[in-house]
Amino acid sequence: GLGRSSDAAAPSPLGEPAPPTFISGVLSSLGLERAVIVSPSLSGMYSLPFVLNNPQSVAGYVPVAPICTDKFTAQDYGRVQFPVLIVYGDGDEQLGEVSLRNLKNLPNSRELCMKGAGHACYLDDPDTWHRGLLDFLSDLQ
Repeated sequence: GLGRSSDAAAPSPLGEPAPPTFISGVLSSLGLERAVIVSPSLSGMYSLPFVLNNPQSVAGYVPVAPICTDKFTAQDYGRVQFPVLIVYGDGDEQLGEVSLRNLKNLPNSRELCMKGAGHACYLDDPDTWHRGLLDFLSDLQ
């Protein structure tokens, strides 16, 4: 945690998909029926199980080189109908290519490849990140 938050037990081991109930609980606590899920890197272990099992709660999905993309099948991804913006840096040597290959199975997706950016591409080029995200969000309306 950050600040004065106390330690909390993770809902699943690092690198393994977490129960979809984690994000469901967050949305419920916030009083949201549907949301756009933006999910960089490690948070893929939370977002992927949620979006694949709760499509009725997802207005859009923005995975940014998430982990755990290999834990799901092309058929799992193929059932998704909500809009997806796949974001990655072309210099990401950790997860970029693996994530992209798996996420390309999402039928209603488009890509934002951030040139010269690494794994945390939104930090390497915040202007391109914000423009791409805002364009995607405006198309959802």
